[in-house]
Amino acid sequence: MADFIWPDGARCAVMLTCDFDSESLWFSEDATAHRKPSILSQGTYGPKRGVYKMLDVFRDFEVPASFYVPGWTAEQHTAAIEAILKNGHEVGHHGHMHKWIDPANYEEEVEEMDKGLEALKRTVGVVPKGYRAPAGTSSDRTLELVRDRGFLYNSGFLDDYVPYRHTLADGSEGPIELPFHWQLDDSALSLYIIQEQSTILTNDHIFQVWKEEFDALYEWGGLANYTLHPQISGRPARNMLLRRIVEYMRSKEDVWFATGTEVAEAFAAGTARPAA
Repeated sequence: MADFIWPDGARCAVMLTCDFDSESLWFSEDATAHRKPSILSQGTYGPKRGVYKMLDVFRDFEVPASFYVPGWTAEQHTAAIEAILKNGHEVGHHGHMHKWIDPANYEEEVEEMDKGLEALKRTVGVVPKGYRAPAGTSSDRTLELVRDRGFLYNSGFLDDYVPYRHTLADGSEGPIELPFHWQLDDSALSLYIIQEQSTILTNDHIFQVWKEEFDALYEWGGLANYTLHPQISGRPARNMLLRRIVEYMRSKEDVWFATGTEVAEAFAAGTARPAA
């Protein structure tokens, strides 16, 4: 028996999410990256080519996606964010400069949150409903901040495979959580960082990892929360991989493809809920 009930009798849910870091990813990896244009160019590929190739896949298979966008990316690559919105996809919050959250520096965490919110509103008129912290980082006050800034949901914890609602330290109600896992993250499997001499895996290897995880979540009735990046899954071969896994999941009729907001709203309304 499935562990979770999804809208319209779906067996499981799929979120295709994209962390649109662009060059900000590399700023967070290397404080001197602004003086290394070839390093930054890895991020530039995302708004230059990658995001449009990903939008082609989503359009071809008629599936929605959620793009979590740093404020800096929205400022520097506004046309790319406008293209995402024009194609009917969700834009969520992903910090401002993709700075990893430091639990000892709450003031910086607040600043990054607020600057990102302001940039999304100013550049593309978006007031996001979903938040995903850079690199899956958090502090002991992140969830309180997410709630206080009016977000419907957070997507940054790894402690489940179905949605749930957080309870904050004071016992009050927190945001809805849409958990993710590194196993469904393209950066964990195919982001090459020269300083670390990362392993470059074949598409067949990654497809098998993604397929096996989806098949298990399909059996359990879970949420398959894929985390993608335009600078990775917009590359030629990796884009073919994205097309391949979406085609496989679309071959099953009882899979609900939804944005983060759609999943969170269904959970809030009780149409997505734990099985009795």
